[in-house]
Amino acid sequence: MDYNDIKKLIDDMGDSKIDELEIEFPEGIKISMKKNMQKEVVVTGGNVIEASAPMTVPVATTPKENSLVNVENKKEENLKIVKSPMVGTFYASSAPDKEPFVKVGDKIKKGQVVCIVEAMKLMNEIESEFDGEVVEICVNNEDMVEYGAPLFKLK
Repeated sequence: MDYNDIKKLIDDMGDSKIDELEIEFPEGIKISMKKNMQKEVVVTGGNVIEASAPMTVPVATTPKENSLVNVENKKEENLKIVKSPMVGTFYASSAPDKEPFVKVGDKIKKGQVVCIVEAMKLMNEIESEFDGEVVEICVNNEDMVEYGAPLFKLK
């Protein structure tokens, strides 16, 4: 089941009069939806799904996938994550022809500018909250980022 199928289920659920739905597929994937008047963030199997009011969409993964996620989470427990402080467009450098602020393997200091997030035509320099070494850049240049979205992983 891909993103568009899940999105269609959510839209159909929102337009219907039913308040709760549970589906279990032969592959072991389970989908449970329940209308709710509050916004809720559900974390299952390492995935974060944010459902805007009025519904919550928890998605359970197969047991095999859960065990893989647990191993990955243990490896990532020691990593520090630089998150986006706002919604906007991610830029790795100050201009298209300039070098990126940071690359994988770079050692950075707290307060160092690591990227720019453009919001409402304002270029906001994002500074690292941590000292560390960049092990992963989580977004691509010119990607849209949400508030709290991981931008960089540091060790």
